Amino acid sequence: MTMTSDPVTINGVTLTGHHVPRQNSVLSPDALGFLAALHREFEPRRRELLAAREERRKAIARGTDPTFLPETARIREDDSWRVPPPPPGLEDRRVEITGPTERKMTINALNSGAKVWLADMEDANTPHWTNVVTNQLNLIDALEGTIEFTNPDGKRYALRNKDPRANPTIVVRPRGWHLEERHLSVRGEPIAGALVDFGLYFFHNARRLKKLGLGPYFYLPKTESHREARLWHDVFARAESVLGADRGTIRATVLIETITAAFEMEEILWELGEHAAGLNAGRWDYIFSIIKNFRTRGPRFILPDRNAVTMTQPFMRAYTEQLVRACHRRQAMAIGGMAAFIPSRRDEEVNRTAIEKVRADKLREAHDGFDGSWVAHPDLVPVCREVFDEVLGDKPNQLDRRREDVVPDDKALIDIASAEGKITEEGIRSNIEVGIRYIEAWLRGNGAVGIHNLMEDAATAEISRSQIWQWVNSRAITDQGEEISREWVRELVEEEFARIVRAEGDRFDDARSVFEEVALGDDYPAFLTTAAYERFLAEPEDPHALEDDQPRTDQGVRRAG
Repeated sequence: MTMTSDPVTINGVTLTGHHVPRQNSVLSPDALGFLAALHREFEPRRRELLAAREERRKAIARGTDPTFLPETARIREDDSWRVPPPPPGLEDRRVEITGPTERKMTINALNSGAKVWLADMEDANTPHWTNVVTNQLNLIDALEGTIEFTNPDGKRYALRNKDPRANPTIVVRPRGWHLEERHLSVRGEPIAGALVDFGLYFFHNARRLKKLGLGPYFYLPKTESHREARLWHDVFARAESVLGADRGTIRATVLIETITAAFEMEEILWELGEHAAGLNAGRWDYIFSIIKNFRTRGPRFILPDRNAVTMTQPFMRAYTEQLVRACHRRQAMAIGGMAAFIPSRRDEEVNRTAIEKVRADKLREAHDGFDGSWVAHPDLVPVCREVFDEVLGDKPNQLDRRREDVVPDDKALIDIASAEGKITEEGIRSNIEVGIRYIEAWLRGNGAVGIHNLMEDAATAEISRSQIWQWVNSRAITDQGEEISREWVRELVEEEFARIVRAEGDRFDDARSVFEEVALGDDYPAFLTTAAYERFLAEPEDPHALEDDQPRTDQGVRRAG
């Protein structure tokens, strides 16, 4: 297997990635031509919207708080419009399991007993070229019912049910608009990762899904405005037209995981139109977005330790309750977020704590009116299902629960000062450790990492590094009266780094360098993944480094002391 390949141009798309087994099944001439057409039509608008994001961020930094948009008031005030009814396979979403589309994880998710599987090509995935190609192959094999996997130790994994209609409905999460796929370009311009992930899945599976009585369904991440939702709508409409699919075949659930999107929830559903399926409370990225947007606005917007920013904080309650109201007013599904706790099959106390925490989280969501929620581990599927069964009974959802008791309140969404909790040295150290360990795993190709019985992905790592950047640049004070200076944090980084036991072939030196760049640099990169992506693009990728499909856990990277 070659490490790199000479560039080759097929149907207008130039490929520069190394050869991946079976890649021709995914990167066929027709599929690449489809991507090229999407890129040529929509790349200018994508760049325009990314520039608009930055202008909005600058306005917030200057002191302009986001509010409900006066120019879209007519959409919010018109009580007559609704999204289309749930499509086949998405009528009942009471339990959704999330996870990367690695081969073993795909099988585990489809065997989990959940109603929906969020096939994650975004925050739980590293966009190594090998992953980009094999993710698509794994989904094709899953829909064909042929997917199998054998561990190096000989343990075999296979689907319990070969009929995809009997397994969780697949909802693919492509990359966000901000990420590019540097291994595929048109006239020297990289194609957006979002278009690559969406386009290849839709092109290869739209007809296959139609035969199954299902459809191509997507979760849309990192959306910041209704204009970005309109771009997705137009991409979907063009894709359906090119492939001859019925209008509205594609259905999408948008993650409300940015603070600006929280002020435009109904407008986002409106813009998606016939493609709208619902909204999801993407809590971790939402917290990250708050820190990112208000990081220079002073004490009013400084959050306590990450573990204190729970869903019961007033500004988080306002966010989730207004999301349910917005969805059910328009007959769209409201899907809850993911508790970070993961169970243990080796430690009964850890397992009991995780289940208790997750149960409490899902009880709150079910009683708030959510139609379903996320879990990150198959052992948590029964917990979530049991909670929602108690509330839903025989009903597939609770779309009839309008939550008219909730009053839209734009001030409540950014009432960060109401958050209770402290900034502690332990919290700083935890952010350092999580940030470095996650980035190290990400650089090696693993995007979902179990650390201290919590499932960490790119969003939680973003919170960790962003809090440190904000605390340092705001000269925040800990509960012990210590000013959080850049010099002190560097000392803590040195101490935490020394406590990590190293192994041959690890990427901890690189991870520390990236972490210090995104957490302690003078400038603040909008996403740590873009900085990390540049790091592994600069080096030849070793395809064999990705053969272990299991997300990294504490067992693989222990701390000294």
